Amino acid sequence: MPLLSLLQIHINDEHAFFVNEDILSAYSGRLKKIIKKQKRRTQIENSVIELNDFPGGPDGFEQVSRFCYCNGRVEITVSNVSLLYCCAFFLGMTEKTSTNNLLRQTERFLEGMFYWSWNDILVSLRSCESFFSYADSYGLIQKHIFALLAKIAQNSDTNFITSSSSSSPSPETSYGLRFSSASKATPQSTSPCNKSSKAWWFDDLAKLSPKVVEKIIKNLGAYGNQNNSLTLTRFLLHYLKSRPQGSPKSKSEYSGLADTAVQGVILVGKTKFSCRKLFWVLRVVSAFSLSKDYRVGLERLIGENLDEATVDDLLVSGHNKGVYDVNLVIRLVRVFVNGEGVSLQKMKKLGRLIDEYLREISPDPNLNISKFLGVAESLPDSARDCFDGIYRAIDIYLQSHPSLCFEERSRLCRCLNYEKLTFEASKDLAKNPRIPPNVAVQALRSQQSKVPQNEFVHESPSKSNCSKIILFNDSIESSEESSSQGTEDMKLNLQKMQWRVVELEKACREMKGQMLRLVRPNTAITPCYSRTLPRYC
Repeated sequence: MPLLSLLQIHINDEHAFFVNEDILSAYSGRLKKIIKKQKRRTQIENSVIELNDFPGGPDGFEQVSRFCYCNGRVEITVSNVSLLYCCAFFLGMTEKTSTNNLLRQTERFLEGMFYWSWNDILVSLRSCESFFSYADSYGLIQKHIFALLAKIAQNSDTNFITSSSSSSPSPETSYGLRFSSASKATPQSTSPCNKSSKAWWFDDLAKLSPKVVEKIIKNLGAYGNQNNSLTLTRFLLHYLKSRPQGSPKSKSEYSGLADTAVQGVILVGKTKFSCRKLFWVLRVVSAFSLSKDYRVGLERLIGENLDEATVDDLLVSGHNKGVYDVNLVIRLVRVFVNGEGVSLQKMKKLGRLIDEYLREISPDPNLNISKFLGVAESLPDSARDCFDGIYRAIDIYLQSHPSLCFEERSRLCRCLNYEKLTFEASKDLAKNPRIPPNVAVQALRSQQSKVPQNEFVHESPSKSNCSKIILFNDSIESSEESSSQGTEDMKLNLQKMQWRVVELEKACREMKGQMLRLVRPNTAITPCYSRTLPRYC
């Protein structure tokens, strides 16, 4: 009996196969050439051949080997036809080597793709993902894409796909398939996350890899800034929403798709997406590596309509330190404030929203004073009729950050407009032990300026010229006995507040004296107290 010529073949450094070189050479032109070259070089019987980057790895080679050992017969299905086709192409299993070749058999099977079911096309396409580069270079990906688009066109009520032929798409006419811009007029819900706006094929295509989806979009001529289809935009948002958030490398795979989705959103703008839905879009695409230009464009669109937002919309999760993305809100407010033709009514509406937002984020232990002030001072003074909301946010912040020093607490209060505090807020501020005394003095003085001057006489404290303390005229009670009880109550409250001013100023003087005594024996002092106190202390 003649000895078998065994050949050892290593596939992708993963697995070794011992095969009969004569059987494989009868069907593979490439292996036949490699074996001849190997024998001339080594002059030994049992040589070793390395095949790297083999399509499908060891599984692909095993299926090809079965085909060779079964005299050119193998069961071809929608699950393995793409793999067998790529392996046959890779190994040169063509008519030149054998009339009963694998390449021709798989080609005949693939010719009927346009008559496969929707699920069969998807199964075959998904099988290509592990050897995508080969399937793409051999034209298989594009063939599957055209078959899918033909099925969508045949089974869609809305005419968002057009063909180069007026008849139903076929293998000959399907190469002219494109998404029509008429899809922008499709009568669907404006919510990208609403089920009524989701086409029947969204969920199925959402299972494909980003490389395949990107290939679909590119074949439709709607990639990047070329996207003008609302249907494609909604699909991409649905697709990105369904993808798991992985490593930075995996996020970059979706960058182009995120840019394409945002381009579609910017194109239709507010006509199809409310302010809330725009924030939803921002949350979805922020999970991936969105390009700077597209992020700026989306933020500009949101910022122009920021007065329509709610607090829940603004509470976007932070990516670095901090619970919330405060820098985003600051950028959005700047866009709104710098916009053309912004009415005072809209500006005040946004002012109330920002005050509420500040109260929500103040408990965040990682929120620093600079960011708090950045939000509070991002609006002009005219955006607020009353600063009580800012005061409440400051109080919450001070409760949540008890370790702040005197200077930091004073700096935090700089965003207050004391003239626009209500009487009740000023009274509460004066009693608040977390508020620095100098701030309380300023707030109370601003309230006294609202009282008619003929109701007061002015006296100066004997020990200090730093400030003037306003006391009620002794004749007030006798001249106003007939006034209403409400007026008497207000006067009583004011009198209590004025005595509070005296106490606060006294505390300021004592604090300043203590600090001066501390400075004399020690040259180094705590940075928070290194600056001089305000002149009214």
